[in-house]
Parts: sequence; C-alpha cells; structure tokens
Amino acid sequence: MSEEKFLLSDSLIPRLQQTLLTCSQLIDAGDFSNSNELVDFLSPISVSVVEETSNPDLERTSFEILTEIDCFISSPSRNQEVIDALSFELPKVVCKFACASKRCSEIAERVVGHLVSMCSPREMLSILCEALSLPSEMFRVPCYFAPLIGGLAKVVILIKRRQFEQVKAAVPVILGVLKSVSLEAYEEGTDTEDLFLNAFALADSIQAVCKKLDQKDKKKLSALLGLFVLQVMGLVSIAMGHNVSSLLPIVLHLSQFLPICGLSYEGLITGHDVDKFTTICGDDGDDSMAYFSHVKPGGSLAVIWGYKSNETSVAANADFEAVKNELQKNQTKRWQAIGMLKHVFSSVDLSWELKAHALDFLLCIMDGCVQQEIQSDNIDHSTYMPILYTTLQAIEMVIIYAPDAVLRKKSFDALVKVLADVPSSFRFDILKALIQNSESSSMIAILLDCVRRELHEEHSRSILVTSGVPEAKVKYSECLSFWSAGVLELVELVLKPPNGGPPSLPEYSDAVLSALNLYRFVVIRESTGKTNCTGVLSKDMLQTAYNVWLLPLRMLVTGVVAGNQQDHDQLAPDTICALNLIELVLYRCIELVEDNLKYA
Repeated sequence: MSEEKFLLSDSLIPRLQQTLLTCSQLIDAGDFSNSNELVDFLSPISVSVVEETSNPDLERTSFEILTEIDCFISSPSRNQEVIDALSFELPKVVCKFACASKRCSEIAERVVGHLVSMCSPREMLSILCEALSLPSEMFRVPCYFAPLIGGLAKVVILIKRRQFEQVKAAVPVILGVLKSVSLEAYEEGTDTEDLFLNAFALADSIQAVCKKLDQKDKKKLSALLGLFVLQVMGLVSIAMGHNVSSLLPIVLHLSQFLPICGLSYEGLITGHDVDKFTTICGDDGDDSMAYFSHVKPGGSLAVIWGYKSNETSVAANADFEAVKNELQKNQTKRWQAIGMLKHVFSSVDLSWELKAHALDFLLCIMDGCVQQEIQSDNIDHSTYMPILYTTLQAIEMVIIYAPDAVLRKKSFDALVKVLADVPSSFRFDILKALIQNSESSSMIAILLDCVRRELHEEHSRSILVTSGVPEAKVKYSECLSFWSAGVLELVELVLKPPNGGPPSLPEYSDAVLSALNLYRFVVIRESTGKTNCTGVLSKDMLQTAYNVWLLPLRMLVTGVVAGNQQDHDQLAPDTICALNLIELVLYRCIELVEDNLKYA
C-alpha cells in the first residue's frame, strides 16, 4: 500500500486519537520528552496537504484531523500542562492543514484560539510569531498565515504589561509575512482577503489596547497602529490592486483607523504624519522601522482613495475639498504632496489602475493651483528641487511603460504641470538633469520638446513686455533662464554624446530629431531677432555645430540608409520614415549654419 493510501486509510483517526492520548498521559506523568510525538505523526500528512491543495480526499482527511485536535484541546478535563506542552508546536502543524480548504482554515483558527485562551499570552505571542517566521517556502501561502495572525489578534488584548514593546516586537514579523504574500499575490493572483481581514482584526485589538494605556504609552502605541495601518494599506493595494472594486471595502475599513490614530489627509499627503509617527516609534535605534517600507505609498493611496470615493473620506473623517484647496494655494505643501506621490508612481508592484488614480489626483491639485515664483522668504526652495526631480523621474517611468495611450497622455500632462510649478530659475536645471539621466530616446525627445516650448514661451513673454518695440531692438530680460548657452549643451548631449562619436541610429532617432528641431528653432529665432543670447550665432559655435555635430551626423544617416538599401530593406518602414525625416531636418540645419557663417 502506498504512503498516501495509508495516510487516507480508516485507521488514521484512531491512530491520531491514540497518539493524543499517549502524549497526554506522558505529560501528565511528568515526561515532556515525547510531547513532539504528535508533531512527528502529523507532519508527513501536512506536507501532502500543502502539496496537493486540490485533492478532495486530503481535504476530508484534514478536516477530520483538525476536528479531532479541536475536540481534544477544548475538552474541559484536559490538564493545563498538556496544553502548555503541545502549544509550542501545534500551531504550526494545524495551520498547515488550514491550506486544505476554507472550513479547515476556520477550524485551525479555532484551535489556535483555544490555545491562546488557555496559555500564557506572552508565551503564545512568541510561539505564534515563531510560527509566522517559518522559513520553508512550501508554506508561504495566505491560508497558512491567516489563522496565526487571527490568533495574534486575540493574544494582543490579553497582554497586561509592556504592551507597546510586545506589540512592536510582533508587528515586524506580521508585516514581513504580509509583504511576502502580497508580492506573491501580485505576481500569481493569489486570494489574500482572509489574511488581510485577520490583519484588520489585529488592528482592532491594538486599538482596544490603546484605550487601556496611560497617555504616554497610548501615544506610542497609537503611532505604531497608524504605521501598521498605512503599511497594510500599501500592501493590500499591491495584493488586490488589479481588482479595485474588491479593494474598496477593505480601504473603507482601513480608513476608519486614520482619525483614531490621529492621521489626517493633509498630514498624510505632505508626509508630516508619516515622519512624526516614525520618529515616535523608531526612537530607540532598532531596525524595526525597516518593515514599514510601504507606509509612504500607503499614506498617499489613503488620500487618493478619499479623492476617488466620498464614502472613503467620510470613513476617514476628512474633508477632501479642504485639503485640495490647501494644496492648490500652498506651493510648499503641494510640492510635499508631489514628493509623496512619487512612491506610487515609482512602485513596480502597484497596478496601472492605481497609478492612473494617482495621476488623476495629481492633476486635480495642479489644476487651479497658485503658481508663485517666491512664496516665502523664509523657505529655501532649492531644498524641494530634488523631491520634484525624483517625482518627475517616476512620472517618466509611467510615460514610458504605461500599457495604453490614455494613461501615457495623462502622465505627460502631469509631467508638464509639475514642471510648470517649478520656479523658472530651477526649471532648466531640472530638465537638463532629466535629459542627462534618461536612457530612453523617446523620453529625451519629449523633454527636448519641453525645452523648446519653454524657449518659445519666454520669447513670447519678452515680446509682450516690449510691445511696440521692433523685434530687432528687443532686449531679453535677465530673468530668462532658457535663452542661454545651456540650450546648446542639451543639443550637444544628443548629437555628440559624452561617450564619444555620433549618436546611435536608428535607436536614438527620436532624440536626434528633437535635438535637430531644437537647434533649428534657436538658430532661426536668434538670427531673425538679431540676438545671440545662446551664443549659437558666434563663429566658433557655428563651426563646432557644422564640423562636430552636423556633418558627422550626415555621414551616419546616409551610411545607415545606404546600408539598408544594400541589405534589401532590413529596417522597418517606420524606422526608414524616421531616418528620412532626420535627413530632411538635418539638411535644413546645415543650410542655416552655412548661411549664418557668411555673416559671422
């Protein structure tokens, strides 16, 4: 008879009953050495259950085993020493059987609940945390962890001393499990709803404990609860973000904790509350704060959900319209909010649908905002530029990788609006840094087009200021930050890359075409207006452009086109069209340079 058939035979339950009785008798007699006999008996069966979760025979066997253990543990005549001895290993075993089905999971959670109610809370806290930390990848499935986290929700309420320290020691273990399961669920579509429902039960328990503490400990535990809720908000958004309709009820539940913990929408979206709570909980120099890596995207998503759903903002006891108005009129807070949204845009684990919601929120606060060059003399605006720069980089990733044109267009609109909110004295430097650090030809082309748009708008503003003055006599204002030699540096970055040689074609066709158009625009505008703000019309600069940028590029383009003809049209038709367009603009640039060299 095979091992599986033996395990499923009618003798299994009688053998389990005998094993339970033997362990009980030995422990009653003071012999604790054989308390693991039950674990040794059940472990091979539990392995089969985990490996074959769809096997109906194993599911029935698991149900019978768990029912028998539940009856044994809950018997009023059971000696406490027996329960204490079995409690060290039994939670791990029964939760493996929970993987068989929903009803098995319910019984496993009931067994864990009996152990919690009958054993020392501090002991059970350690035992359950150890079970959650089970290293074997075989059991890293939601149905194994759900009963254990449910048990911890019951344990937390029973702890009488040093509650903050005890909970703080357990929370990282729980969050580690939720994170690993969430990331796996994101990739494989695993059902994690029961697991998160038990995590909410734990949050309810922590809240109940807070009510019993003095003000100092209550403040610390409330802050820990707030970080826990935000981390879960981030993780559940990863695990269930592909099904936003099913995510909304969970977000509603989590949002109810925000006012209880002292979290506000404004504090979350600016990052103030996250920083404050992290300081409260992480002031002892330990490493536990590393487990709260998703609190910032979680805090941002909490506010985004308030924007998308009035029901959610009501649950959070928040006035979203007031927050929106504050962000629109206060540039510093708006920049802080933009910086927080970066964590949503840059996450590789959040769904595109949630990123679309984040873009809607960003466009909402940018529309109608009060853009000011200088809002307060007491604020160093340069300190916010790295925040805006990294957020723009994150938006770039959405533009590049978004799966549909609507989302790409929306992210481009967001990019333009955030750039417009940057003071002009910093805007050129940010665009230059974005271009220098981008590896995408299409993205570089988009950014160079943004530079060209800025040049056009600055020129138009200058003409407007000097209305009625002949264009030849227009004096460019000193505040014009784009009409400078820096523009030619951007052209050179593309047409003569820092690593040497002409640009790579056809890979960088988009960037090259945009750089040529930018150069042509500058030459035409400067020559027409009889100005030379960028230095583009100086003899040295014209010769450099002619000999170093344009002629080598002409050789490259003609060589690629000729090589393609010899290879009988190996390049795609759209690539050929791009090269033809580059060639057309390139020859126009060469003509402009040759014409201006005559008068240089």
